[in-house]
Formats: sequence, C-alpha cells, structure tokens
Amino acid sequence: MTKRTNQTPHPDAPLLHTAHKRPVTRRDFLAQGMIAGTGTLVGTSLLGALSNPLYAALSPDVAALRDGLCGLSAQGAGKIPFIAFDLAGGANMAGSNVLVGGRGGQLDFLTTEGYSKLGLPGDMTPNLVDPTTQMDYFNNELGLAFHSDSAFLRGIFDKFSVGFRANVNGAVIPARSENDTGNNPHNPMYGLYRYVKSQEPAYGSLLDLIGSRASESGGNSMAPASMILPAALPTKVDRPSDVTGLVDVGDLLNVLNQDEAVRVMESIQRISAMKMAQVDSGVARETDIDNAVNCNYVKSADLADRFGNPASLDPALDADIVGANGIFSQDEFDNDGEFRKTASIMKMVINGYAGAGTITMGGYDYHGGGRRTGEVRDFRAGRCMGACLEYAARMNMPLMMYVFSDGSLASNGMIDNSEDGRGKGMWTGDNSSTAASFFLVYNPGGRPQLIGATPEAQARHQQIGYMRPDASVETAGSPAANNVNLLAEAVILNYMALHGEQDQFNSIFPTQGLGNNTMLDTLTAFEPIVQGSI
Repeated sequence: MTKRTNQTPHPDAPLLHTAHKRPVTRRDFLAQGMIAGTGTLVGTSLLGALSNPLYAALSPDVAALRDGLCGLSAQGAGKIPFIAFDLAGGANMAGSNVLVGGRGGQLDFLTTEGYSKLGLPGDMTPNLVDPTTQMDYFNNELGLAFHSDSAFLRGIFDKFSVGFRANVNGAVIPARSENDTGNNPHNPMYGLYRYVKSQEPAYGSLLDLIGSRASESGGNSMAPASMILPAALPTKVDRPSDVTGLVDVGDLLNVLNQDEAVRVMESIQRISAMKMAQVDSGVARETDIDNAVNCNYVKSADLADRFGNPASLDPALDADIVGANGIFSQDEFDNDGEFRKTASIMKMVINGYAGAGTITMGGYDYHGGGRRTGEVRDFRAGRCMGACLEYAARMNMPLMMYVFSDGSLASNGMIDNSEDGRGKGMWTGDNSSTAASFFLVYNPGGRPQLIGATPEAQARHQQIGYMRPDASVETAGSPAANNVNLLAEAVILNYMALHGEQDQFNSIFPTQGLGNNTMLDTLTAFEPIVQGSI
C-alpha cells in the first residue's frame, strides 16, 4: 500500500513547524493558525456574553468600576441642579418685576419717584392696593416678593403649577453692572464647578457644564477670570439635536438591542482587563495606563446602558416636557426656539446629565420700544423660568435658578397705555444703578427657610443689600453691590449654603473678596435644604 504523506490540510488547521520556536505571542498564534482572527473572537465573546444570565443591564462589577475607580457617576455629583438665565441687553429686574426696598428688605418701600424710575406709575406702587382686585400690588406666593403685575411672575405662573409653588423661596441682590456688554463677569458656573470638583469626580453624569452660547462662559456675560478653567469649558446646548448628539454608541445598536449591546461592551472590557493583567510591559505608570484603558471600556458600556435609547435624552420625546400633559404644547415647542432651548438645558441639568447650565435669551435691551416690548419679552422669559421650576417639581428634584442681566434701564415716567404696555412706565434709557439679580430655589421637601430668628432678620437675608429711596443701588449695601465678580461669588456662596457647606468657601476660594465669616453669614439667604449631596 502506498503511504500518502502530502495531503492538503484543512484551511483552518494549525500549522506545526518543527523548525519554529514554540508560539508565544499573539502574532505567533495568528501566523500559525492556532487562534482565529478578530471577527471570530468577537463572535465568540458575543455568544458567551449573551448566554450569561447574570448580565442584565449594567452588571454589578462594571457598575462598581464606573462609580469607584473610573470616577463616573450614574446621576452626577448629587448636588442641587443649577440653571442660570442670562438676559442679554440689560433687562429690568427691580421694582416692576422683583421688589427691591431699603435697609429693611423688599417691603421697606421706596419713594413714589423711585418706583417711577423703575417703571411703576404712582397708582401701581407696591405699597398700594389694587382698587379692582382689592389685593396688594405685590405677590409673595413664591416666598420672594414680586410686583403683582410682574411679567416675570405672570410667565412663571403660566407654566408652574399652583400645587408646587409653596415649595419655592428666593432672594434678590441689588447690584450694579455695566450696560449692554458681555464683559460683566456675572456667570458663576466655573465657581460651582470648583466647589463640586473639590469633593466629587464629576459634576454631571455626562457633562459638567453646558450653555446655550458657544462662549467661554456658555452665556452672554463672562465668568470671573480667576475662576475660569479651560478643562471645564461648557458644552453648547441650545436645541434637542445638541442633546441627542452628545452620545454616540456606534453602530452596534444597529445590529443588537440595547441590553445585548451593553453585554457585548462589558465582555470586551473584561477581556481587555484580563489580557492587560497578563502582560508586564515594564513601562512606568503601567497601572495608571491600564486603568485609563479599562475605564474607557467601562464608559462605553455605561453610555450604552444609560443612553442607548434616544428617548432617555431627547426633550422632544419627554412627555413631561412636550405634549398633551407636557409643560409645552407641541405647537409651542415646534414654533418657539426659546422653549426648545430651555427644554434642552433643563432636561440635561435636572436629570443630572449635566451639573449646571446657562440659558441665554437675547433682546433685553428693550428701551425705546415702548413698555410693551419689555413686557412681552419678560413674560416669555418668565414662562421659561416657570418651565424649569415645573420640570424640577415633576422630577421631584431641587433646583436653584439664578437670573441676571448686563446692566439695567430706567423710565422717565411716560406711560404706555397699549394693551401690552399695561399702563406702566416706558423704558427710555440704560441705567446701571437700577440693576439687580435674583434667584429662586425649589425644594421638594418644603419651602426653603430663610436665615434669621425674626421676620425682620429674615427680610434682610431675603434681600442681600438694598436701594436708596430714589431706586439707586446703595453701593455700600453689600460687597456685591458694586463689583460683579463679588456678585458671582455671593451666588456661589448661597449655592454652597443650600448644601450646608458654606464653611468650605474660604478654603475653595482663598482669594475671595466677600469678607470674613461674619460678612459671609449676612450674604447667605437660606438654611440648608440638603446635606452635602442629594
């Protein structure tokens, strides 16, 4: 019988060469056919991952890596969501919207001439009673006192349910800032970031800071130069597509469903970690490099787990935001870019995907257009503010909402009797001395409590600083009254105080200009509503 020795091997059979050294490296195994190529390897991992019943959603071992070693967080840092409204152009804040008074607080009324400068005629000043309704010309349903016909307040009430209003309180800060310029360092975002990052690896679970402008601050006004950190530059978000475009989990979800994709990514992370553990490269900081690579795989699995379903991010698909039972009707959402911008920012921030966000609204240099122009724009801004408060309430989340503008304006007493002018004083020119900022705080657990043992003391904490009788900011009323950098610091201080952590202010901001601890106490409005983190 003839012995056949030259049979053609199967194309997948390994090649055994006696003249070659024993295979050691991946290249050796591949070259000699002892392992298959990448395609087969992934296929095997996929089958193994999908057959393991322990891998449902994000498995415990990967979740532990995410929250521990990798410094990622499923819900951000757990701090109070923060949204700032930057009304570009010099909007009216004091008098016709939020009341500002003398040393005794909001209801320490100014003179009739002072209120006239703030756009209120003599028969609508807040110390009078409306002869039609027999109600005071001020409304403190939100804790903070507004003029009863404030366009901001009417807008807030249009979107913010009656049942949630008792859980809100606020404070106003009379403070000068320059007119019609983005150079005012109003924006406190970087300061909030510094505070949170002193304790937590991340502020938001997806992004730290966002803003509706592609600027260094994320808004129209600047941030204090001493606080700016290039690594924390806000990401621009001003429409739903900006939100949904933040996360790309690749083409895997075109082939697999979300759960399957998460399992595959977890398996890849485990295989990578196992392989790296078997190799000693001798490179300095090898552990740090291995951890960085490992955490990138963990982040990919985490993103697929939390954001593989577009509906989880898209404000247009959130029934609490848009639709028959939503905050905005479909028509409002489709036809008003300011509503889409607000919805996008509030969706990201209140759900913890971003830590803090700035909503810039333009067109607030509205003097010279009659009173009606300002009323209409203030009403829409109020509706956007109310939407944020309403969404926070529906999500059962606290919220600090800060409203500021670059400068302010004044009236000469001429009255606009048009329907939208509402019989109020026309805005006739810029006036930085009438400027103010304010913030509102929503607390699901009940109305935030003002600091102070007496109503008089509480009134002085609700208004940080004061105005002279003629409605000009008293520049000696507080450190923030004539220095916009310090105004931003005062807002950050109050944010920290809501967490009961204002005692860390000096250590986090060692060059702060607000003063000693006694002064810091006078600049703080509220008792804590959470301790440390939510």
